[in-house]
Amino acid sequence: MGVRTYRPYTPGRRHAVVSDFSEITKTEPEKSLVKYIHRAKGRNNRGVITARHRGGGHKRLYRIIDFKRDKRDIVGTVVAIEYDPNRNARIALVEYEDGEKRYIIAPAGIQVGAKIMAGENAPYEIGNALPLEKIPLGTEVHNIELTPGKGGQMARAAGTYAQVVAKEGDYVTLRLPSKEVRMVRKECYATIGRVGNVDARN
Repeated sequence: MGVRTYRPYTPGRRHAVVSDFSEITKTEPEKSLVKYIHRAKGRNNRGVITARHRGGGHKRLYRIIDFKRDKRDIVGTVVAIEYDPNRNARIALVEYEDGEKRYIIAPAGIQVGAKIMAGENAPYEIGNALPLEKIPLGTEVHNIELTPGKGGQMARAAGTYAQVVAKEGDYVTLRLPSKEVRMVRKECYATIGRVGNVDARN
């Protein structure tokens, strides 16, 4: 992915940087994987403004993303990289061998046609999800579970990753994007690689 800069014809434009969206391969979302979420826009149940200056903006459909990666030991193929208005990372549409489609957060370097998999015996490749105990030390990971089976909660924003730094007993030690060092249960799943759209800014 690249970024687009502007000539400084106003002070605000001088430092503006915008994605060129060159990695996007599909413009319309998968209908079965979107839903409408009601936004309160600062109004209460009577329609009265209770929090000023909220609301407006472009309408969004929420993309249902597979943070759990619980489709185990079934190979999926990345069929598209899409824009998601609800996050600064890109999302990848994956079609599995049984015909089911799901969205995942697109890791950096993933391409249309790539094969991905989740499970204890998944190969050590970008986009694959494994338990932390099966991931070698020094590996960059994202979409990390805090509780086994709950789904990824850490390192989901564009360009972020955590690093596996130690394993001891039932816990694996991770260095998080904030430089915090945290211990997580070894059964928790994480996805190999860092989140894509590394050049995202605000």
